[in-house]
Amino acid sequence: MEVNEKAIIFQAGNEEYGIPVDYVITIEKFENATQIPNLPQFVRGIIKSREELIPVIDCEQVLYGQVLQQDEQSRLIVLKTEVLSIGLLVKEVNEILNIPKEVLKQIGLIAYPKTRYFSSVANLESRLIMMIDPNLFIGSLDGIKDILEYMKEQEQEV
Repeated sequence: MEVNEKAIIFQAGNEEYGIPVDYVITIEKFENATQIPNLPQFVRGIIKSREELIPVIDCEQVLYGQVLQQDEQSRLIVLKTEVLSIGLLVKEVNEILNIPKEVLKQIGLIAYPKTRYFSSVANLESRLIMMIDPNLFIGSLDGIKDILEYMKEQEQEV
């Protein structure tokens, strides 16, 4: 029997995206972030989550080039990646979904450098969900080295 992939399904823009639950630490309501000057535009600032400083990445800004207009549905998905824990600010978290492996299809866009973080697309009956590899997502962000350096400095000061 094929194993299912369990994923957090969220909305950015008008589309649905998925992240494997193995990367998710917590899902929180986004209150406020401490803004940091001179970081890339997609970084909303930093927050403290579970005694760790976490940069907040605006998913709408990264994917669509527009700032997320926060409302009651907006959520922060705190992720643990190989290099850094981040908070991914999204329009809405829809559900936790078991996705059968057989519906996960490779997409031709993986070779395109700006979208290589899309690992596959879940081809479900009535919807398509783009699956994101959080490690590749973090690695694709412009200025990530600056963010990593800043976060290391902050951790040493705490």
